[in-house]
Amino acid sequence: MSTLVDKAEVIAVAVSCSDDALGVTLADGRTVSVPLAWFPRLLAATPKQRAKWEFIGGGIGIHWPAIDEDISIESLLQPHNFMRPRKLRSPKQKAKARK
Repeated sequence: MSTLVDKAEVIAVAVSCSDDALGVTLADGRTVSVPLAWFPRLLAATPKQRAKWEFIGGGIGIHWPAIDEDISIESLLQPHNFMRPRKLRSPKQKAKARK
């Protein structure tokens, strides 16, 4: 039994945002929850701004007009393919940044 899903079938049907997480319900019944920290614009947005979203392409993505944020559903399911790696700083660099 295969657990692979055709990319064309991955469609969002509902979206919710708490103060620290983005939740998306998919058409196949799965629910995906990711930290808002992955999306600085959403994290900095007001609850009212987070509540005003719209689907892109019939559910392949989500758009928040007030903060000009777009998130694809695929990026939530395979974040390693979409997230930019953070540069690690040495203790010296961290101390310098605090000054």
